[in-house]
Amino acid sequence: MKKQKQCGMLIKQIHDGLEKNANNALRDDNITMTQIGTLIELSNAPQHELTLKELEKRLHVAQPTAAGIVSRLEEKGLVEGFAGREDKRIKIVHITESGLNSRKKADNKMQQAEKQLLAGFSEEEKENFNNYLERVLNNIK
Repeated sequence: MKKQKQCGMLIKQIHDGLEKNANNALRDDNITMTQIGTLIELSNAPQHELTLKELEKRLHVAQPTAAGIVSRLEEKGLVEGFAGREDKRIKIVHITESGLNSRKKADNKMQQAEKQLLAGFSEEEKENFNNYLERVLNNIK
């Protein structure tokens, strides 16, 4: 009988493969999956902006990491940062029109990746798989 790999190891290998493929697909656009994740969070936020602190929480990263991601996105003209209206110590990050366009382009590539990931699955299997993944995620929250 074939020995099964541990679920955690399989999930890690899937994650690593997805991230590698995504970064390769996005390379021509000079953007990374982490940066796209930031653009997604901002584009879904009210007025397309969040505080740097809120971005840290949503991206599950430390403050210096979030600041570095935002800085690189600012250099590319995909976001703009400014001081809070009431508290100048708070940094507000706003997605630009170019950032919204980059996010839309990335959406198409992510949909293609999703098709590849689930190739050969029936609609019922896709639904079950997604439900299992959500349960796993809820177990670790």
